[in-house]
Amino acid sequence: MLKLASGGVTIFATMSSLADELGAINLGQGFPDFNTAPDLIEAVTREMRDGFNQYAPMLGVSALREALSRKIEKLYGRRYDPATEIVVTSGATEGLFSTLTALVRPGDEVVLFQPAYDSYVPAIQLSGGTPVFVTLRSPEFRVDWDDVRRAVTPRTRAIVINSPHNPTGTILDAGDMRELGRVLQTTDAFVVSDEVYEHIVFDGARHESVARYPDIAARAVVISSFGKTYHTTGWKVGYCCAPEPLLAAVAGVHQWVTYAVNTPVQRAYAGFVDRDPACGDVTRFYQAKRDTFLRLIRGSRFRPLPCRGTFFQLLDYSAITSERDSDYALRLVREHGVASIPLSPFLSGVDPGPVLRFCFAKRDETLQAAAERLCRV
Repeated sequence: MLKLASGGVTIFATMSSLADELGAINLGQGFPDFNTAPDLIEAVTREMRDGFNQYAPMLGVSALREALSRKIEKLYGRRYDPATEIVVTSGATEGLFSTLTALVRPGDEVVLFQPAYDSYVPAIQLSGGTPVFVTLRSPEFRVDWDDVRRAVTPRTRAIVINSPHNPTGTILDAGDMRELGRVLQTTDAFVVSDEVYEHIVFDGARHESVARYPDIAARAVVISSFGKTYHTTGWKVGYCCAPEPLLAAVAGVHQWVTYAVNTPVQRAYAGFVDRDPACGDVTRFYQAKRDTFLRLIRGSRFRPLPCRGTFFQLLDYSAITSERDSDYALRLVREHGVASIPLSPFLSGVDPGPVLRFCFAKRDETLQAAAERLCRV
């Protein structure tokens, strides 16, 4: 019997392949259709020309770990020792896999908030754990902390949080973090905090990193990446931060998964992290993208749901059809030439309702062309 009997091609690969086949506009998979900064490309090229083309240290290039340590302390007030409390991974997905593999044992339970990013469940199941779902309350997809308290049991090994949240675009606020702290007082569970969209938070809101909260951070692994911030999703470089004993366990798995991550890219990122740790331009850039997309679809029959972070916008299509989200997503790409992502693959045992996810990390002309098609639906 296979360990992942339900495995197969992800919805992201399916929709992107269909978009390519049909020549549709792909607002499905979450990657930009524009390039990264020319000076970042030049920085990587310079590192390669200077001979930094061999294996990096297993924990990551020291200059990058030191830059990350300074950044996190400046932004969130917690200092992670770059020598023992930060590991660079092959993207956040590998960081998540290595973390959950290090923590989860057969028979353990892991609390997840759904809709949940689809890489969490396989990592838990491969380690013999059981995902326990807490469903976010729509239409704003807020956490009901009484539901969380009911989900936590003596077998709870970890609680996975994701803010800003993919796929819903919601964020956890300071009140949520206080509630999480109260939940942790009743359990020995660890926290796994997926913060890859940390710099894509809108309307003046503050990203509530776990690193801001000492009692939570003391038992948490914080995971982030560079792909979303620098428009370099294909470079696949992420990182994990945690107190030394936790980080050692994560690194112990990481060394057998990828061992080391691209050396010249790490070295180039180090300079960029030091130059602008807050990444304010990225925040403004993506808020403008969100606002542009919302303005362009204003005349359509799609109804936007609140989006406070990430580069994803949920649209309610109930004024158009009562079809299931997966069926309508397929019809939308085939008949109208716009690819999206249905919410159902992010959910277990729950009807997602008439909602699709659209990525607005695209050039304005791409958004304009997609919006024209959506307005004709």
